[in-house]
Amino acid sequence: MKPIMILAFLATAVSACAQTQRFDLTTFTPPKAWKKQATENGVQFTREDAAKGTYCAITLFKAVPATGDAKENYGLAWTSMVKEMVPVSGEPEMLAPATEDGWEVISGHSTFKQEGSKGTVLLVTASGFGKMVNIIILTNTDAYEKNVTSFLESVTLKKPVADTEQEMAGTNGNTTTTVASPAKTDGFTFSTTNFDDGWTSTVQEDWVLTTKGTTRVLIHYPNKKADGFTTDLLQGLKTAWDILVAPKYSSMSTVEFKPVSGWEPIELAEADAVDNATGTHVHIVLFKKNYSGGGGKYLEFVTRDRNSFVQEFGACDGTSGWEKVEKMGNYNKFAVAAADLKGKWTSNFSGAIQYVNAFTGYDAGMNTHASNENYHLGPGNAYTWDLGVASGAVGNIKFQSVKSAGRFSMIGNWKIHLSDIEGKPRTYDVSFTCIKGLRILWIDGKAFAKAE
Repeated sequence: MKPIMILAFLATAVSACAQTQRFDLTTFTPPKAWKKQATENGVQFTREDAAKGTYCAITLFKAVPATGDAKENYGLAWTSMVKEMVPVSGEPEMLAPATEDGWEVISGHSTFKQEGSKGTVLLVTASGFGKMVNIIILTNTDAYEKNVTSFLESVTLKKPVADTEQEMAGTNGNTTTTVASPAKTDGFTFSTTNFDDGWTSTVQEDWVLTTKGTTRVLIHYPNKKADGFTTDLLQGLKTAWDILVAPKYSSMSTVEFKPVSGWEPIELAEADAVDNATGTHVHIVLFKKNYSGGGGKYLEFVTRDRNSFVQEFGACDGTSGWEKVEKMGNYNKFAVAAADLKGKWTSNFSGAIQYVNAFTGYDAGMNTHASNENYHLGPGNAYTWDLGVASGAVGNIKFQSVKSAGRFSMIGNWKIHLSDIEGKPRTYDVSFTCIKGLRILWIDGKAFAKAE
């Protein structure tokens, strides 16, 4: 199988009879009769011949923030994307670069072997205007070379609307657009996130404010008085309402407290009132789900009236139908800049299981587990990483530890690439969540706090 050789990526001429499509900054003509799968993060076209065992997959990714060096962008994409997809045989064989309309295009390919099948992977990276767009082709045959060539020749890229916008897919498949706002009192780079579904989150003193149109959601930070433990669900809800909600409103009427008992009890209250800050009549809903594993946060919804709330989030009565309301807690999410990471970030965990003899009721021993993980990110993008674990039955606890060191780089503002974690390069999703006066760094789904 010969490698796919693509020399003309940004061709300006597209067949007049071809049906073009658009994804993010890219306009293209899809290959006919190929299976299409689209997400917020990218669009993929696939074709296979089950009888012959051949296939080809073209994946176009959403534009992400990039450096001003096209070669560096290509290297980051090759390491963090291609190498994570397939075990390549070596460094890519580079093709002639191209430049058009402010975009610098670099292409390269390599072979790979996966599950006994040999194939070719081609990465095309277009860099410009602070962005990069990546296309990856995976195939184990040259039968679709004409289709791939036609697709790439049909691609055109537009200039981003605003150079300050930075787009990157977040954790759990949520694509976001972040805007670099002036540094807040917490000193972090990003204090605003524009989500693709129309919601915008901003960091505030006592909550994250999330808005869409006239609808506002206040994601309250943990509050010792409001979150204090009580066995009386109704009284706890009333206390939280008095602390978090009532001081901001006047002329309050039709106040209802409607807690829902259960395995994961729900606190729900609503009222009509006048917003003291704007003087407008609004409808307020306070919601919190107390999860069995701990956690849960108070969410304060502010809409023009109750009907507006129901249209956006549902009726929210009974024990089900809370998904849209719960989801709003995930909008406490902000991008990460390399400058924000300098210092030591630590994560600790401990737990124990007590065993009891099912027949006698006597103590049958205890198993414990504790771990401490640290990232120390220093000047020049150097880092050290260590993980220590202690686990086992009390009296026979075993200790293990591992360390790594290398250099890190940010891929956009939602992914970090680490050159060595236990002998392998790793790329993890990263983001910040806010609490009062602090930020929590999430690396690969694990929470880390800044160690002073």
